[in-house]
Amino acid sequence: MTAPDVPGNIIDDRFNEVLALIHSAKQQAIQAVNTQLIELYWQVGAYISRKLERAEWGDSVVNQLAEHLAQTQPGLRGFTRPNLFRMRQFYEIYRGDEKVSPLVRQLSWTHNLVIFSQSKLPEEREFYLRMSIQEKWSKRELERQFKAALFERSVTQPAKVSAALRQTHPAALEIFRDAYMVEFLDLPGGHAETDLHKGLMARLKEFLSELGRDFCFVGSEYPLQVGGCDFALDLLFFHRGLNCLVAIELKVGRFKPEYLGKLNFYLEALDRNERKAHENPAIGVLLCASKDDEVVEYSLNRSLSPALIAEYQVQLPDKQLLQAKLHEFYALNIVQAEEC
Repeated sequence: MTAPDVPGNIIDDRFNEVLALIHSAKQQAIQAVNTQLIELYWQVGAYISRKLERAEWGDSVVNQLAEHLAQTQPGLRGFTRPNLFRMRQFYEIYRGDEKVSPLVRQLSWTHNLVIFSQSKLPEEREFYLRMSIQEKWSKRELERQFKAALFERSVTQPAKVSAALRQTHPAALEIFRDAYMVEFLDLPGGHAETDLHKGLMARLKEFLSELGRDFCFVGSEYPLQVGGCDFALDLLFFHRGLNCLVAIELKVGRFKPEYLGKLNFYLEALDRNERKAHENPAIGVLLCASKDDEVVEYSLNRSLSPALIAEYQVQLPDKQLLQAKLHEFYALNIVQAEEC
């Protein structure tokens, strides 16, 4: 007896759970292998570190170890002389940090190499470890965030938000940024708002990665109707963690206080007409080419809407300049702590 014909989409639906189980098992297997590999590198690094610290070995013995492994274990990869010294460095950097050392086992060796070789401070290492795990960055995206000086910007340039946003969405302070890098758009110096809008839509995947993993795209030029008038919101997203709509208005010039009034209007329309009963109030983001921080502060101080004002930057920042600002920031904090 032949099986009855079943439409392809129904068959797919019937087997989705099995496919999900297979995918989950594969991911768990990959993660288990990675965890074991990182643990092996940790133990080898610890062994080499102890031998060198006790002067039982010199650097030349590490050379000999690499050669010995190459000869006796011809299929073994990753145990070259440079990598053996990286394993030692890996162990010595994290061995005394009980808070951070478990995190390294959740990332690949390649990710770990990028983080501990490019970070200058323990806080920076922890920041990129946690962000890489949270955002599931690829190696390429991780290296991009280093070039974009995300850590330095997060410390020295926190997001400029309204008091209403702090009250209604306190977790948003850890999610939104003061500036977003859109260097991948290759926008010309005199670009128009339509150029920015079209560019973001064409490179939506990269823009979502820059915004953060929990952002989901809802619509472009999203229609809103109030009374007998039609309006179009530039970009609308939903944030899974905050459980709310996020409206983004684009401005290619410097921020002006009157821009906030229009954004507030859109947020009111979203909350009244679009928000579901289980969702939190919508958040608004004004994404401008530039802004004066004092003007921003005055504008947001009396805003009753959960909103923030951020910049989009078409070129990666001067990392050395931001590192100098970070050094000044930490130095100032030390002085203030001593005075207290």
